[in-house]
Amino acid sequence: MAALLRVLFLFSLLLPLSSSSIDNSKKTFIVQVNRDASKPSIFPTHRHWYESSLASISPNKPTPSQPDASGSDEPIIHTYETLFHGFSAKLSPFEVQNLQTLPHIAAVIPEQVRHPHTTRSPEFLGLTTSDSAGLLKESDFGSDLVIGVIDTGIWPERQSFNDRDLGPIPSKWKGRCLESKHFPATSCNRKLIGARFFCSGYEATNGKMNETTENRSPRDSDGHGTHTASIAAGRYVFPASTLGYARGKAAGMAPKARLAAYKVCWNAGCYDSDILAAFDAAVSDGVDVVSLSVGGVVVPYYLDAIAIGAFRAVAAGVFVSASAGNGGPGGLTVTNVAPWVTTVGAGTMDRDFPADVKLGNGRVILGTSVYGGPALVPGRMHPLIYAGTEGGDGYSSSLCLEGSLNPNLVKGKIVVCDRGINSRAAKGEVVKKAGGLGMILANGVFDGEGLVADCHVLPATAVGAAGGDEIRKYIAEAAKSKSPPTATILFKGTRLGVRPAPVVASFSARGPNPESPEIVKPDVIAPGLNILAAWPDKIGPSGIPTDKRTTEFNILSGTSMACPHVSGLAALLKAAHPGWSPAAIKSALMTTAYTLDNRGETMLDESSGNTSTVLDFGAGHVHPQKAMDPGLIYDLNTYDYVDFLCNANYTTKNIQVITGKIADCSGAKRAGHTGNLNYPLLSVVFQQYGKQKMSTHFIRTVTNVGDANSIYKVTIKPPRGISVTVEPEKLAFRRVGQKLSFLVRVQAMALRLSSGSSSMKSGSIVWTDGKHVVTSPLVVTMQQPLQ
Repeated sequence: MAALLRVLFLFSLLLPLSSSSIDNSKKTFIVQVNRDASKPSIFPTHRHWYESSLASISPNKPTPSQPDASGSDEPIIHTYETLFHGFSAKLSPFEVQNLQTLPHIAAVIPEQVRHPHTTRSPEFLGLTTSDSAGLLKESDFGSDLVIGVIDTGIWPERQSFNDRDLGPIPSKWKGRCLESKHFPATSCNRKLIGARFFCSGYEATNGKMNETTENRSPRDSDGHGTHTASIAAGRYVFPASTLGYARGKAAGMAPKARLAAYKVCWNAGCYDSDILAAFDAAVSDGVDVVSLSVGGVVVPYYLDAIAIGAFRAVAAGVFVSASAGNGGPGGLTVTNVAPWVTTVGAGTMDRDFPADVKLGNGRVILGTSVYGGPALVPGRMHPLIYAGTEGGDGYSSSLCLEGSLNPNLVKGKIVVCDRGINSRAAKGEVVKKAGGLGMILANGVFDGEGLVADCHVLPATAVGAAGGDEIRKYIAEAAKSKSPPTATILFKGTRLGVRPAPVVASFSARGPNPESPEIVKPDVIAPGLNILAAWPDKIGPSGIPTDKRTTEFNILSGTSMACPHVSGLAALLKAAHPGWSPAAIKSALMTTAYTLDNRGETMLDESSGNTSTVLDFGAGHVHPQKAMDPGLIYDLNTYDYVDFLCNANYTTKNIQVITGKIADCSGAKRAGHTGNLNYPLLSVVFQQYGKQKMSTHFIRTVTNVGDANSIYKVTIKPPRGISVTVEPEKLAFRRVGQKLSFLVRVQAMALRLSSGSSSMKSGSIVWTDGKHVVTSPLVVTMQQPLQ
C-alpha cells in the first residue's frame, strides 16, 4: 500500500496538463537553469534574467501594484548561485508547462514542506575530557571545523555557545552574522560564527509571518535548532539539568567546533526553497559539516531538494548528516535516503527517568517522565478514570483532545489518555484545564513499548501498550466491584546504568529504503532518546504556549537528536583526518559500529522487545573511538554516485538535475549494477519470478588508512541459507593509502513466499589484521513479485 501511494504521489507531480483543464493556482517550484547557459549581457544579474524568463511565459504576471495571493510582489523567491544554479518562484501549472519549454531550463521541481524530526551522551559514547588520548584529544575537540545546522535557528545566549578560550575564527570562514530584529551582531562570537535565516519560501506560501509569534531573525522561537546545535558542538556546561533531572555536565560531541546556524523552519514547516538556499549559503560560507534534522516524503532524488543540495555539498567536500525520521517502528518509513547522505536513526542510552504507576490492586506498571513540579501526596491513592469510557464521544475523550473532557468527571482524578493526534504534553494540559490531578499516557498498539519522557505540566507519566491495556482492564473490573479504581504515580528521578542499552528507539524510522533498496538505510544509529541539551528562554520545556517555566536545558527525543551526534562526530573525524572525504568519514563510522548491547547480546527493538535487525539500525550504533582508526575505508567520489544513478535507470537529464553536470553513463556498465556502489554495507534484492536459484556479485575497493605492511584476512558470516564467497580471502597492503579490491559472490535458493511478500536475512563480511576489525553487513532480501 505504501508503495502504491508513493507511485500515485509521484504521478500527480509529473502528470502533463492539458490547456483545457489548467489550474491557475500557484505553488512554489525550484527551477534549475543549465550551468552552460550563458546569461545574456543585457541583464545585469542572473535575477533579472530569471525575472525576464518568467515574464516571457507569464503575460498576466502581477505587477508590483497587483501582488499575488501570497501578498508578495516579487516573482522570484530565491536565486541560487553556489551549489545550485537557478531560482525558486510561485508558478501556475500553465507557467510550469511553458517554462519547461525554454532551452536554458534544466528542471522544474515541486516544493515539499518538511518538518523537524523532533548529557550523558558524550560519556555513553566514550568521549570524556579526562582521556589522555582518543578522538577528542586527536581532533583538538574539533576547534577549526565548522558545523552548519539547518534548523529552527539558535538562542545564542546559552552557555553552550560561549567562546571562552577559543582561538580566532578560522581564516577560511566567509559567512556572516545576519543582524536583525532581536538578533544584534553581538549575538555571534568565536563559537557561533555565523547565523542566517531564510523565510522567503515560507512566506511565499503563507504570507507575511506573524512576528508576535515568530522571530524574523536567526533567533530560535521553537527550541529544536538550539537543542540540535548544542548536541553537535555545545561547550562544557556544569551544572546542567532539566527540572532536576539528568544532573551533571552537558557537552556536545565537538565542544570546540564552530557553529553556523541557518534558520529555515517556521511555524508552518521547513520549505524546500529555503532549505536549498541554506545549503547554497552554508557551502559558500565554508562549513565542513551540514547537520539537517528535518525530513519529508521520499521521492526520486531528482525531485528531492535535500538530496540535490546534499549531493552538491558532498561534491564540495562537505559531510552531510540527516535524521532518518520518526515514523518507526513500521518498515519503509526511513527518509533522507540518498546514498551520499549519512542517515541517522535513534537509540537509547543507559539512562532513564522512571515514573511508575501503582494501582489500587497493588500492581506496579513501569513508566517514564521528567515532570518537575509538586508530586502527588506520598502514600495516598487517588481516583483513577479512563477518559474514553466516561462521557464525551469516546474517541476524542480517550485521546484527551482539546475540549473533550468533562470537568465534572475528571476533577481531582488521575486520567488515562491514549497516545495520538495531539502532542503528548498537550494532553496533560487538557487534563489540567479540566481539573484533573494527574495523567497516565498510554501507548497504542502501533507505539508498542517505546517510551518517551516529557516535561509535563502536571504529574504525569507514559506507559507502554501492554501497561495501558492492564490499567484500562483494572479500571473496567474495579468499576464493577464496590471498590472504585485508584492509582498514584511514583517519580523516581534519574537512573543510570540501565540494561539493556542501547536499544533501537521505537519511533526511529526503519528500512528498507523506499527509493534504493540496494542501499540500506538508516546507515547508523546514535543516542536519540531523552537527550539533554540547550533550550531557549521564553519557551516552556513542554513546548506548550501556556507553559511559562524556564530552563537552560531540556530533554527531547527523536532522530533529530541522533543526527547532530553524528554531525559532531564527523567534525571530530575530519579534524583528526583532514584528508578524508565525506564518504571516508561515513565508512569509518559504519564499519566500526557495534550491534551488541551492554549485555553482550544483539540490540533489542524497543517497540516489541524482540531482537532488532539491520533494517532497524543499519551498520549499528556509532563507536567514535574506533571510528578514529578504522583500518580500512570504503571511499567514494561523485563519479561513483553518477554510475550508481545510471545503473538505477535515472535518465541523463535526471542525473544532471542532481549533480548539476551533464552525465556520462557510458562507463556505468563497468560498475555492473547499483549494488556495486562502493558502499560499506552490501545489499541485494532477489526477485524470484519462479527461479529456483539466484546469484549476484559485489565488487568492493578498500583503502588502507591503518598501518603499512598490514595483512587483512576475511571472515564470512553468511545469512542463514545463503552461500557467500569472497575472493581473495587475504588483502596484503604495503603502504598507507593503497587500494585493493575484492569480489563477493552471493547465491540463494528460492523460498516459498506468498505473492508480494519478502524475506530478509543478514550476515556480514569482516576484515581484520589482528588490530582493526572492519565489518560490512550483508543483507539478502528474497521478494515474491505481485502476481
